[in-house]
Amino acid sequence: MMKVLKTLIAAAFAATMFSGCTKVTKLELYYYKQENQQGLKNIIKAYMKENPNVVITPFIIPNDADATMSARAAQNKLPEIMQIQSYGRVREYAEKGFLADLSETEALSKCVASALPAVTWNDKQYAVPMDFAGIGIIYNKDIFAKYNLKAPETYHDLQEVCAVLEENDIVPFSALLKENWSAGHFITMIHTALLAEQGITPDEFIASMNDGNGSYGDVDTDKLFSILREYRQYMNSNAEEMGGGEQQQSFANGESAMMVQGLWAFVDALKLNPDLNAGFIPFPVYDDPLMNKLYADVDSTFAVSSQSTPEKQAEAIKFLNWLSSEEGQALWVSEYKLTNSFVGCDFSSLGVPFDELMKSVAAKGSYPWAFSQYPSQVFESACKNGAQQFMMGAKSAEAVIADIDAEWAAAVAE
Repeated sequence: MMKVLKTLIAAAFAATMFSGCTKVTKLELYYYKQENQQGLKNIIKAYMKENPNVVITPFIIPNDADATMSARAAQNKLPEIMQIQSYGRVREYAEKGFLADLSETEALSKCVASALPAVTWNDKQYAVPMDFAGIGIIYNKDIFAKYNLKAPETYHDLQEVCAVLEENDIVPFSALLKENWSAGHFITMIHTALLAEQGITPDEFIASMNDGNGSYGDVDTDKLFSILREYRQYMNSNAEEMGGGEQQQSFANGESAMMVQGLWAFVDALKLNPDLNAGFIPFPVYDDPLMNKLYADVDSTFAVSSQSTPEKQAEAIKFLNWLSSEEGQALWVSEYKLTNSFVGCDFSSLGVPFDELMKSVAAKGSYPWAFSQYPSQVFESACKNGAQQFMMGAKSAEAVIADIDAEWAAAVAE
């Protein structure tokens, strides 16, 4: 008996020694997209199950993370893996030396070519583009069918649709004015579309603002703010009290017929009403259908902090390469329920609105997410707050334009 006990103790000691020699690398993953937090955590768990030597701890800052991330950067403690917005934020962090060069990674080699500009600075790629997303009108097809309404293709069509809905006590647009980010998306979406009317490309507009020769008022501002004003009039009466959850609830229960959002909001609304029958169309700024396109581009990206040790950077890149594998791509779609930017991925499981996003972009093209190329403080402060305050009646159109111009000038002067 004593011999058996000694053998067991020796075996346990050996196992302890062996496990003690297995080095565990701990990584922190910051993310801001709050649509499906459990889905992202499930993806991370799947990766850690296959890679028991790695522990990835996710943490979220859902809105206005600039102060926190700036403080972390100043302390040389940026998270190893960072979900950051495309274009401007990637370039800003890369220019400051915060990001590792990912140009030669396996994940980048699997991306569609049109996604690469969103993560490029000085001819190098500093992040992996992930979800290709669109912002437009998500509409309830059953409500539209009940009142013999067709999905509006022009702004005049939209006005007629809203009039019929109001006559039948249906709120045209589910509101989200308690938080400022959706208003920021809306004003920049309409502004970007209106640039086309002036023959100005988004890149030309960005360059003119950065050079100090442009103004946010270089579009038809009467039309811009008329659309914002009318959009507010078509919302729920308690719009200022409604955040993202209230917006989705109003849409999911049929109180309202439409919501201007990205398809991440459709995913959450579907959880509230699994029978929701919805479609996805551009917000029609013009009375020419061909001019009305979805506001669609690469949304989020994953970058690797240059402040991390080489060992941790290597493990972080290994995780991003795994995301680009067939297993990683499939989990991104099934768990996080978003599209991705990899070649040949199947999105059919996501539902009709996602299919309509891809078909619309293929048929008509899209307007790029120009706000992603604005200086971050311009979008985070002047655009978001300005649009929200205008729609609440707290700021004039002229003041919104002046604030955006001043904030932009201050940003490029730094």
